[in-house]
Amino acid sequence: MKVHTFVTDTQNPQIRGRQIGERWSEQIRQTVSLYLDFFSQVDVDPATVRSIGEASLAALEAWSPSLAQEVVATAEAAGLPLWQLAALNARTEILAVMPTPPEGECSTAVFAPRGANAPRTIQTWDWHDALVPHGMMLQLTGSAGLGVKLFTEFGMLGKIGVNSAGLGLHFNILHHASDNDSAGVPVHAIARRLLEEARSVDEAIALARSARVSASTVLTVFSRHDTSPRAASIELSRHATAVVLAREDGWITHTNHFLAPELVPGERTLDVSTTYARLDHVNGNLDAMTGKTLASRASAMCGEPGEQAPICFHPDLSLPPKERWETLLTIGIDTEAFELEYAEGNPVVLARSGSVRF
Repeated sequence: MKVHTFVTDTQNPQIRGRQIGERWSEQIRQTVSLYLDFFSQVDVDPATVRSIGEASLAALEAWSPSLAQEVVATAEAAGLPLWQLAALNARTEILAVMPTPPEGECSTAVFAPRGANAPRTIQTWDWHDALVPHGMMLQLTGSAGLGVKLFTEFGMLGKIGVNSAGLGLHFNILHHASDNDSAGVPVHAIARRLLEEARSVDEAIALARSARVSASTVLTVFSRHDTSPRAASIELSRHATAVVLAREDGWITHTNHFLAPELVPGERTLDVSTTYARLDHVNGNLDAMTGKTLASRASAMCGEPGEQAPICFHPDLSLPPKERWETLLTIGIDTEAFELEYAEGNPVVLARSGSVRF
């Protein structure tokens, strides 16, 4: 995956959408094409893809009109039918109706103890390598006037990021028995709105609770300010939204299964999934992951196994694209400096070759 950067300072969602759609039309159109083909590969009917995309955009319009306007403007500028870009933004909602949920992706660790020091964080982003030849680091000014920096796939509203109020957000997919085709607000749009508007963990929780969802995800949010709570994982599902707070020592970790007691009984992740092994691995290395530098945390996160650690995915090119996984990005969030620090690849790559600040 090649990461590109783009900066826009307009607060007008239609102007911003046109800027993104015009500048990155090739990458957006390619991403849409890859996802539409992927949906067919995982046995989601094209008519279902379109209906969920359109209905999810309608749900977004009711919950956040400005973000819906940005999607419309981006589609027009990129020369795409609106339903196709809507389906891309609703990719998690569409994948929620797959006959069999995927293995899972992403491992997150946030160290946010009480005190003056800003949280220290790290996340791997693992996904199908064939779907994301390009990714984007985007800087914008949100609807509430906050600066936002985020990583996302081309054409999608949001994913992992930080805002100028000192709120950071990591993003992991989940699977629950209540996931369905009712086409809720896209979870990627929820992440984006939290970054645009929330100035505290409490505000992020309240905003997330206000959205009706049809697919499951966990948004781990944290603040540079020494408040209570300072960090929390917001587990979203059709059944309920639950909050998992950081441990007494300030650590909060997450992979791709539910941790909230009220949501665990509906867990839909396959028993063979790596999510449990990855969480055990990360939790077993926490004592060494408190370093000030992202490189030290990345090295410690992998531990003695290095690139063979369960948190590092390597694509098997003999498998079809729908079965291939790769750790495409390792990223940390600096809420004090209002920066994202990242490297294309797994944590060992970052520790060995360095990182980029955005």
